[in-house]
Amino acid sequence: MGLQGYVGSGEDVRRIRRQEQQLEEERKKREAEKQQREANVSAAGFRQFGKGAAEALEAALGQQTVGLVTRAEFAEKQRTLQEQIAAHQDKRKRDELEAANKAKEEKQAKRAKLTSKSKLSFADDEEEDEDSPAANSTKPKAVASATKLTGIGKDPTTHTAFLPDKEREQQEQQLREQLKQEYELRQQIVKNEPLPVTYSYWDGTGHRRKVVVRKGDTIAQFLKAVKIQLSEEFRELRSTSVSNLMYVKEDLVLPHNMSFYDLIISKARGKSGPLFHFDVYDDVRLEHDASIEKEESHAGKVCARHWYDKSKHIFPASRWEVYDAEKDYSNYTVK
Repeated sequence: MGLQGYVGSGEDVRRIRRQEQQLEEERKKREAEKQQREANVSAAGFRQFGKGAAEALEAALGQQTVGLVTRAEFAEKQRTLQEQIAAHQDKRKRDELEAANKAKEEKQAKRAKLTSKSKLSFADDEEEDEDSPAANSTKPKAVASATKLTGIGKDPTTHTAFLPDKEREQQEQQLREQLKQEYELRQQIVKNEPLPVTYSYWDGTGHRRKVVVRKGDTIAQFLKAVKIQLSEEFRELRSTSVSNLMYVKEDLVLPHNMSFYDLIISKARGKSGPLFHFDVYDDVRLEHDASIEKEESHAGKVCARHWYDKSKHIFPASRWEVYDAEKDYSNYTVK
């Protein structure tokens, strides 16, 4: 548009020129926007990352075809965008494949490095002696021995007895149980052995008798056998219970719950002799030394408790006392 041939006032001319300037500025603005859109064509696909190819193409095409365009221009832009998106996808796939291969190679290299650290290697020695004839002749043997060394194991010559071993502990426990059973069996055999006991029933005077019991029997069981043996001869014992009878050995009153086996294995001693000998014998040495303990064994006395209660102030009952396993009677002297 121009002003040639136009006849009008000056105000109209100035208004027309302003309109022309505005139109020219709008045209330049549209051209700049078009160029900017064309420069951002490739960026359109990246901004649509995470969407499908069709959505990315549609978004980019919409940005490129703002305003009025011909059909040929629209088709050309659509084809160009499709090629760019396809090329971008191919490049991204190649990058992902290369990254995956690189990560796999790094992982394999790291694993090989860890494996090589756990093996004994003679590679340095082989490289130094590689050119020598002797090295070439022994190389197959070295390779064969190196292949056998798969890793560093335990040293069989190292002393490991102090370390915990479940299998060894089980064997020790089984051995302990076996020894315990053997010991208990031997104890039971010894306890069932017969034991002749010489005793004297004491009612102010002595009446010596002998009875056979087992070594494992208690004093109460022994007194029961004594009561049965004496009941025919001493009628007062028929109405006397076992708990009212006492057995006094070497001036010590033995508890009813103690067994002969306990006295034998502990080598117990009383005031005037051993408590583990139940027969009667005297010390026949011609010369006696007061500093040496005698080996005389005296017959134990069996008496009724009511007789002891009324006669305990009279000899020999005045010397009697209850046996205490913790007390030492070896230094006892008669006062």
